[in-house]
Amino acid sequence: MISRRKFLLASLLAPLGGCAARPIRFESYPFTLGVASGYPTLEGMALWTRLAPRPLEGGGMPPHAVDVRWEVAEDEAFSRIARSGNARAVAENAHAVHVEAGGLAPGRAYWYRFIAGGEASPVGRTRTAPRPGEGDERLRMALGSCQQYEQGFFTAHRRIAEDSPDLVAFVGDYIYESTWGNQHVRSHHISEPRTLAQYRDRYAQYKMDPDLQLCHATAPWIVTWDDHEVDNDYANDRSEDLDPRFLERRAAAYKAFYEHMPLRPSVLLAGGAMRIYGSLDWGSLATFHVLDNRQYRSHQACPRPLRGGSAMVPDSCRDRMDPRLTMLGEAQERWLDAGLGGSRAAWNFIVQQTLFAPAPRRNARQERVHWTDGWDGYPAARERLIRSLVERRPANPVILGGDVHAAMAASIHAIPQDPASPVVATEYVTTSITSQGFASMISGIAKENPHIHYAESQVRGYGLLELDRRKLEASHRGIGSVKVRDAKAYTANKGTIESGHPGIAR
Repeated sequence: MISRRKFLLASLLAPLGGCAARPIRFESYPFTLGVASGYPTLEGMALWTRLAPRPLEGGGMPPHAVDVRWEVAEDEAFSRIARSGNARAVAENAHAVHVEAGGLAPGRAYWYRFIAGGEASPVGRTRTAPRPGEGDERLRMALGSCQQYEQGFFTAHRRIAEDSPDLVAFVGDYIYESTWGNQHVRSHHISEPRTLAQYRDRYAQYKMDPDLQLCHATAPWIVTWDDHEVDNDYANDRSEDLDPRFLERRAAAYKAFYEHMPLRPSVLLAGGAMRIYGSLDWGSLATFHVLDNRQYRSHQACPRPLRGGSAMVPDSCRDRMDPRLTMLGEAQERWLDAGLGGSRAAWNFIVQQTLFAPAPRRNARQERVHWTDGWDGYPAARERLIRSLVERRPANPVILGGDVHAAMAASIHAIPQDPASPVVATEYVTTSITSQGFASMISGIAKENPHIHYAESQVRGYGLLELDRRKLEASHRGIGSVKVRDAKAYTANKGTIESGHPGIAR
């Protein structure tokens, strides 16, 4: 199985070697999917675009490579070019462009654009990370998750752009492979994707949204994936419907994710594998430990007959307690433990996909039940991470999440669900950009778990975090209605974390 997996990934991710670029004139505008930047360092960042004059028809590009010029400037008018160069857009990567811009000054804003065939892209604004102790006194960061295209407009992204964040973190479900929910305001233009071409068209439809393009062009992003970038509730090499060809589908979805995100090419590993977990420093103020809890996880415990994926299981599901179960895989667990132990940042953010705090609830028979697709399905893995926090003692750990379509805040105790044990970290979960909430589930969770201090499933929007060395202020920003274009934003809830005192003070 391992050799087959490597073969499938390698065949889909291998770039075209030795292809000659040709001059081109486009029949229509090629930068229909906008621009994006991500993963800022002291001297650079990743820059992204994709040539797609017919974005919903496979891109509409010829089968040969195209040279694309990129420019990074100190001003929006591009009168002072700081760095420039040429990149090659090849058909095997859907004519996507990934540039690792370097040689820039730390801790300042830059503007960037792409030029090809006599056409110029929209201009994006990005920035480099500050040096420790130089311009890293504060940070404003937005947090997003779960944007089902059909269920609402992406107005939250426009409001994020208006907040002028230094950084945006998106923690999964950037696209949805499936159609579900009610009160749709628009439609997916193709059925559920399974092939590389279909996933490319799904991303293209999402990225044509002007509000999403604006948010990407406003600030650098860091990203991780969850399940809907591939298939609902998948775990490692298993899909919820036990598709025998699932690894082929997953490889196609992963490649499309890479082709449409501002990722560094270094995420592509030898043999065609992809590693999206990693860390990012914002001077000495913050370190972001970005996790992948899909690719390496164990299969969910106690699945329904002839099914994979999640289930709500009672305490009698003993397989859930297996100490071998992992959300992150052994290698990523070791990497995270070392990163938490070695961090000297004032704040340590664990950027992952879902609710971390214990969240059992009662079913109709008043049994306590646990959702196996979240951390409740992997309690031993959660305890290992908490033990790492206790033993490594990183400063001010804050666990960020999404996935559950609810705005939530919780205290993480040294012994899960023992309120008498010390609080060792704070959790902040953003609600969904558009995806509808699950009112009965979230209210049931809040009722049973006093360590969850805030839980609201009916607000759609995003998170806004503002921090300095003394405190972090975390706001749940709601959108009046995702069914109406250009709805206003409001603050649904706001809490403060004081440095050295884990847990949220309202």
